[in-house]
Amino acid sequence: MSGIYLDHSATTTLDPRVLEAMLPYFTEHYGNSLAVHSFGREAERAIESARESVARRLNCRPHEVIFTSGGSESDNLALRGPAQIARTHNRPFTLITSPVEHSAVSATARQLRDTLGASLRIVSVDQYGRGNPDDLRAALHNLPTDGVALVSLVYANNEIGTRNLIANHAALAHEFGALFHTDAVPAPGYFSLDVEALGADMLSLSSHKFYGPKGAGVFYLRDGIEFLSAQTGAKHEDYRRAGTHNTPGIVGTAVALELAVDSQPQTVERLSALRERLVEGVLSAVPDSRLTGHPTDRLPGHASFAFKSVQSSILLMHLDQRGIAASSGSACKTGDEKPAAMLEAIGLGPEWTRGGLRLTMGRHTTEDEINTVLDVLPEAVTAVRKVTALSL
Repeated sequence: MSGIYLDHSATTTLDPRVLEAMLPYFTEHYGNSLAVHSFGREAERAIESARESVARRLNCRPHEVIFTSGGSESDNLALRGPAQIARTHNRPFTLITSPVEHSAVSATARQLRDTLGASLRIVSVDQYGRGNPDDLRAALHNLPTDGVALVSLVYANNEIGTRNLIANHAALAHEFGALFHTDAVPAPGYFSLDVEALGADMLSLSSHKFYGPKGAGVFYLRDGIEFLSAQTGAKHEDYRRAGTHNTPGIVGTAVALELAVDSQPQTVERLSALRERLVEGVLSAVPDSRLTGHPTDRLPGHASFAFKSVQSSILLMHLDQRGIAASSGSACKTGDEKPAAMLEAIGLGPEWTRGGLRLTMGRHTTEDEINTVLDVLPEAVTAVRKVTALSL
């Protein structure tokens, strides 16, 4: 397809090198990894090789890597596993998270509260969307002495780009005896995934966010963490995640992660320069506009804005008609006409919260494309404001 694709936080294209690595496992080495014959052994070898490759990038042991269908499943495993342990042993379960998490965390947290009686504590965020450490410390006080507690905070926010202070938050959680999980789905290729340095007990990844296949992901589970899988069946993934292995997807995930991590320095440098060009251009050309998220400590290819008195859904249609693919936030919330909860959480007023725009660049984004966006966007915002004014 032609056009300018600036929605890389929603998904990325499949890298041709990843596809090449995957193809034999669709047509030649297609055995079930649990089978004892040569076809099964070939698949098992490929999966274990992929596991070792991912473990090297995460600085963990191979058996701490669990392959899943993506970030949402990994987030669910992270929250439901400790909750099931607490329920099995009749112990109270406390879950601490923030108002700016991905819906796979926030919706699961609410369900655990409503169905299992989990104590759900929400910590506030600052103007950039980072977890408030004082609020987190307060939430960690007075935990039940015989209970299970989990803190789940996103590593880098996919809607407004801010990198969270994960290592600090993890250390604070451990100080009070709580487990720590981070949804790191937006981070590969941009920030370190070293789980030892981060202090994460659990971590979630999704392959399609770093030029790998859709329907494949990673769940890191630190050795020694009590965990009871919510998905039962055969002995796949050491009984921690049942279901026939997606061998092509697993192979592709490992290759994609290797490529993302190995090219990280060059990627960060190039995308940061494009982002700065875009941010400066938008803020100087569009009145009543503001950058959302941290100005510098953010995903390198991520530029997010709020425009006063603008309906983002109409703005996105205008941009699409001009061949520019963008979004107003998480793809999982597309079509929601309510004020953006993310923008409300960082303190923006009602005149701003319907006017969010996310422009996220990737490996193939060019400077010429950014220049085109800077030509089109100011006119589009002006047109949308006129439509909005007529509807009032």
